[in-house]
Amino acid sequence: MRHRKPGKAAEGIWYLGREETGLYVLEGTRESMIVSGGMVYVLPEVVRQLESFGIDSGRITRVLILHAHFDHLGIIPWWKRTRPDTEVLASSRAWEVLAMPKALATINEFSRIVTERMGLQEGLKNYDYAWRDDVMGRTVRESDRIDLGSLSVRILETPGHSSCSISAYVPERKALFASDGGGIPFKDISIPLGNSDFTKFEESLEKMDRLPVECLCADHYGFITGEEAGRFVGRTREAAKALRRSMESALEQHGGVEEAARALTRDLYRLHPDYFMSPEITEGIFRQMIRHVAGGARPS
Repeated sequence: MRHRKPGKAAEGIWYLGREETGLYVLEGTRESMIVSGGMVYVLPEVVRQLESFGIDSGRITRVLILHAHFDHLGIIPWWKRTRPDTEVLASSRAWEVLAMPKALATINEFSRIVTERMGLQEGLKNYDYAWRDDVMGRTVRESDRIDLGSLSVRILETPGHSSCSISAYVPERKALFASDGGGIPFKDISIPLGNSDFTKFEESLEKMDRLPVECLCADHYGFITGEEAGRFVGRTREAAKALRRSMESALEQHGGVEEAARALTRDLYRLHPDYFMSPEITEGIFRQMIRHVAGGARPS
């Protein structure tokens, strides 16, 4: 079953933000942790939701970054600046990305574009939310475990959506936090996005599909529970195979990466004009994926 509204996802797990973009708070008996950062424009809502849901923000000692794309980093700079003792966790590659001035400029520019598209820029005027070089933290790797007391968080390296993608698994709740690496549960479908390496993306899906899942915690369009949660990554794997065929077909039909990316972007927005991402960003994502597919690499 798909859940779009912010609220409790499972015992000790909360979804905050909005339908199209959000983050999670894990509440252990000893401490709490934020997983992902959402788009920047959800920041005022997250502040209100923490209070309205009765979540003790003073117990939040860590923030876990699942990958360093702008739409998953939104609240983190403000949170770290207002609570300097918070430990920020990310993959080694994510820290490399977040040390690049050009990457930070892109994160801030894309955040501005999407916030203006949503008409929500006024709500951010009192928040120091831009990414600069003052957010630092600790590296986490495959098989690392974070013990919150009653909830433990296992780290999985799952590259492909981005080169820095990791996922988190909470065995006590059979909850998987795959971010976009598990697919985007848009409407009643799953949208597969192997932005940086489509082959590694498919391999990471295969890895996650082995886990028993009863709560699939996505960063876009909420969370999934019950039987559908257990099938979701498998559905994304099938959708990824179909998308690979579509990209190969578009490349053959249109004769070049740029033309194929434009055609697939038009097709997506023709079917789903309310898709959350701006078309120019989506076209860039298709361009990255098609370039990889054009190289002929396939999952082993």
